[in-house]
Amino acid sequence: MTDLSHLAETGAEIPVRVTPKASRNTVIEEDGQIRVYVTTVPEGGKANAAVQKLLAKALGVPKSRLDLIRGQTSRDKVFRIA
Repeated sequence: MTDLSHLAETGAEIPVRVTPKASRNTVIEEDGQIRVYVTTVPEGGKANAAVQKLLAKALGVPKSRLDLIRGQTSRDKVFRIA
């Protein structure tokens, strides 16, 4: 998993591209874009919760500090660090 701790600033907005139903859970930064792969299915917010948990781990912040501000039902999401 990629270390994204350099992005962990209060108020920072982090755009993410999500791939649900992937073969493994991981966070990758390629070409300046953050991609999150989760094995969870996108039903009832389960995939969003898995993405939030993985992204928080990669950023080195508690998951309670990450807020999903855009893209609740989209593959392209934006999280804000509170």
